[in-house]
Amino acid sequence: MVHFRREKYVPRGGPDGGDGGKGGDVVLEVSPTLNTLAAFQQKKQFRARDGANGAKQNMTGRSADDLVIYVPPGTMVYDAKTNELLGDLVEAGQRLVVARGGRGGRGNTHFATSVRQTPRIAERGEPGESRVLRLELKLIADIGIVGVPNAGKSTLLAATTNAQPKIAPYPFTTVEPNLGVARLDDETSLVLADIPGLIESAHLGVGLGHDFLRHIQRTRVLIHLLDGLADNPVLDFDQINNELALFDPQLMKKPQVVALNKIDLPEVQARWPTLQKELRQRIRQLGDKAWVDAEPWAISAATGKEVRGLLYRAAQLLAEAPPPVQPVEMPVYRVESDPRAFTIQQDEQGWRVSGKAIERAAEMTYWEHYDSVRRFQKVLEALGVDKALREAGVQNGDTVFIGEYELEWQD
Repeated sequence: MVHFRREKYVPRGGPDGGDGGKGGDVVLEVSPTLNTLAAFQQKKQFRARDGANGAKQNMTGRSADDLVIYVPPGTMVYDAKTNELLGDLVEAGQRLVVARGGRGGRGNTHFATSVRQTPRIAERGEPGESRVLRLELKLIADIGIVGVPNAGKSTLLAATTNAQPKIAPYPFTTVEPNLGVARLDDETSLVLADIPGLIESAHLGVGLGHDFLRHIQRTRVLIHLLDGLADNPVLDFDQINNELALFDPQLMKKPQVVALNKIDLPEVQARWPTLQKELRQRIRQLGDKAWVDAEPWAISAATGKEVRGLLYRAAQLLAEAPPPVQPVEMPVYRVESDPRAFTIQQDEQGWRVSGKAIERAAEMTYWEHYDSVRRFQKVLEALGVDKALREAGVQNGDTVFIGEYELEWQD
């Protein structure tokens, strides 16, 4: 604020314009009650509030509250322009500041000197940061249920947890992962994730393969569910493992339990002895290439037959599995560009000056105050913009664009 002290018997009070408040930051925070990013389909632009204006008597304006945006656990935050990973949010309450608010501008008190005792000059607030983000979700679960479409993964999840996934007798009923908690006893509970069905070439993104496969990376144990009514369940077993290995070889090192579903049906019961032998042989052939439990299971997700035993076996493998490896943060060295650097381009409309420091200075200038404009002219000289424009051939009356501002050049 530009203001001067006015009091009775004080005819020439000095400057007492207060500073502005800081703008709010934009913050992402993990909420354990969320499990999708669906909210961002409706709203994609977020802006924190500005700080309050300064006031007379050197009163500083109130700083704005941060804008907190809640995201589910497992959210990975990328800069959409540079593809740089800004943060991996996995724990409840974890926060990441993705855009910082600018500091408040200075009131005219700061510009008083022995020579200039009545400064009619102030600063606007510093522009806040803005950026475009890409959010990617990798669900966090103890057990991931994988398999071909229509193998009964959603039925198994619904039978063992309170989750209510969509279930129907056709492929690709599930188009996004579902989470559920299975409580086996007072001391044992498992977080299960029903991963949508995988098809051939899923590792190349076919059938939304990338969207589905990335969720498996967060799980520690896999239940590989086979469709007992499929033409060749053993071939399906090989196909899914191939897709896992091609997408991320580390997925094959996760403990995996194989289960043939729909054993309650007579035709599946009839072929189970043969399939059991073939599956045992396939598991032995994998050897050290994968960690697959030696004994396949035959279950019925619809009736619950052997489901509890399967989950207890998965819980046992989970207890024996090594703890997840925490990523080691390595120091990142970046070559920062000189903020004082600028470029000048001439086009049909005039001269366009671009640079971080000069555009910031223009944004913070009060153009309605003569002293503020004079100060901006000194900034032009200090950064070398004035000299560079003259050397480039700028003439009186030419238009000079700096950021969002359109100025007229005058010698």
